[in-house]
Amino acid sequence: MSRLLVTGSEYRTIPLACQLFQSREPLPLDCGRSLETFQIAYQTYGELNADKTNAILVCHALTGDQHVADRHPMTGKPGWWETLVGPGKPVDTTRYFVICSNVIGGCMGSTGPASINPATGKPWGLDFPVITIDDMVRAQTRLIDHLEISELFCVLGGSMGGMQALEWCASYGERVFSAMPIATAARQSSQNIAFNEVGRQSVMADPEWRGGRYLEDGTNPAKGLAVARMAAHITYLSDDALHRKFGRNLQNRQKVTFGFDADFQVESYLRYQGISFVDRFDANSYLYITRAMDYFDLAADCDGVLANNFTGTKTRFCLVSFTSDWLYPTRESRAVVQALNAVAANVSFVEIESDKGHDAFLLHEPELFDTVRGFLESARAKRGLPAARRAR
Repeated sequence: MSRLLVTGSEYRTIPLACQLFQSREPLPLDCGRSLETFQIAYQTYGELNADKTNAILVCHALTGDQHVADRHPMTGKPGWWETLVGPGKPVDTTRYFVICSNVIGGCMGSTGPASINPATGKPWGLDFPVITIDDMVRAQTRLIDHLEISELFCVLGGSMGGMQALEWCASYGERVFSAMPIATAARQSSQNIAFNEVGRQSVMADPEWRGGRYLEDGTNPAKGLAVARMAAHITYLSDDALHRKFGRNLQNRQKVTFGFDADFQVESYLRYQGISFVDRFDANSYLYITRAMDYFDLAADCDGVLANNFTGTKTRFCLVSFTSDWLYPTRESRAVVQALNAVAANVSFVEIESDKGHDAFLLHEPELFDTVRGFLESARAKRGLPAARRAR
């Protein structure tokens, strides 16, 4: 399998080492349209036990993909959650069968706006239907059906991945034994919609975007997408984290230039984040996925009562938030916990002290590791799976 990447007027084909699920059955979408066929790129780690009761679905965030615990084929960097997933780690791949798929609308092998529209033989571009978190999860259920797994032992994810975990529990709760939504919310806030709109407008203002037809025209709105990434990346951090890492330190100079080069280290850092991002992500996918997050509101279809999504749920929950996360602050997780308490669900909640901001869930946070490990071990005991062997 390969992915077509556009840089300037050059087309490069990047081989992607992962598995592909091809669905020939139409996928109905919330917008009223359907994808007549679609594919999902995914990775698996570990082995599925004989009873198929040890499967964990890891859901990725906005700019993530299926490479949760293996080296990324385009960047060469370790998997985006390799701190958490792997042999002997909290999500132990010697004990669990871990699945991670690229969401539909994505750009790492799953069907999205950069894919070929079978009706035209050209990239979908903005002809691709607008998708939702519910649509992403609905597509994932097809993959889980394909793997012949009737019940997932756990669904976990952070940020947009946490939204998917909540959607799984709301729409397919009978198929989820346990769930860990981390650093997330049951609906996108007005502030976050505003941040996403700034990013989308940045992309669409780039002349190379060409009304979304840049793949056909051989161009790439790299500058607009880089600025979108820079703005978003600020929201993933905290003031304390930025100050600790950069302060007001100058970048390779002794004094300011009285110009508009990157005088400060933090400016250089953001520029690097923007430039490196455009080499691995599709601009239209950024539009579509941020829009899906904006539309997410679990209470909207339940008369505005979030708890109604979880009535009668048997799923075991553990929600996690971080004290310095101002993108998805603790109050958002507490709202979900309160809704679950209202229906007498089995739920625990951990707020972790951290100054690393929203990105804390991706970084070295021992308390998060202990929480994940402890919750999964407790769920294993309830599920009747063998306990972990104690080190001698």
